[in-house]
Amino acid sequence: MHGPASPGWLLVALCAATGAYCLLRMRSDVEEQRRAAGGEALMGFGMAAMAVPAAVFTPPSWAWSAYAVVFGAAAVRALWAARTSAHHLHHLVGASAMVYMAAVMAVSPGHHTGSGVPAVTGVLLLYFMGYVLLSGVRLVPATAGRGAVGWGDRPELARACRLSMGMAMVAMLATL
Repeated sequence: MHGPASPGWLLVALCAATGAYCLLRMRSDVEEQRRAAGGEALMGFGMAAMAVPAAVFTPPSWAWSAYAVVFGAAAVRALWAARTSAHHLHHLVGASAMVYMAAVMAVSPGHHTGSGVPAVTGVLLLYFMGYVLLSGVRLVPATAGRGAVGWGDRPELARACRLSMGMAMVAMLATL
């Protein structure tokens, strides 16, 4: 994405750490949680790769098409999974936003701001800002006394993970 290098590296670190935690969550005993964590890990690592500052590394022109294909497939999978879980609708929006950003970057990789379609970018920004606010409210601690749970089954960490990715998506869309 375009923008200063320091915030870009912070965004890379945040998204990569979130993706790594989501990989840990894939070890959960709960099947639905494993599926959601897989999609979130893909999103975290994909966002980390897209957020590498352009001044440091400019991906080859075909990379943006590859991002669009990977996240297009993730969007189709999320659409299919949304039949059984409404949470996958958020994955659908997130994957679609990644396809949109990849398409914009493919068309104008050298421009710094304003290269996206303002209406689409604006709608996505509003969605993710609302998602961030709602996720922040949901971080209120869960009830105590749940007993011992593994790292992959801690709902408050999963919520913090989703909040982090939502904030990262707002930052990436804002620099588009």
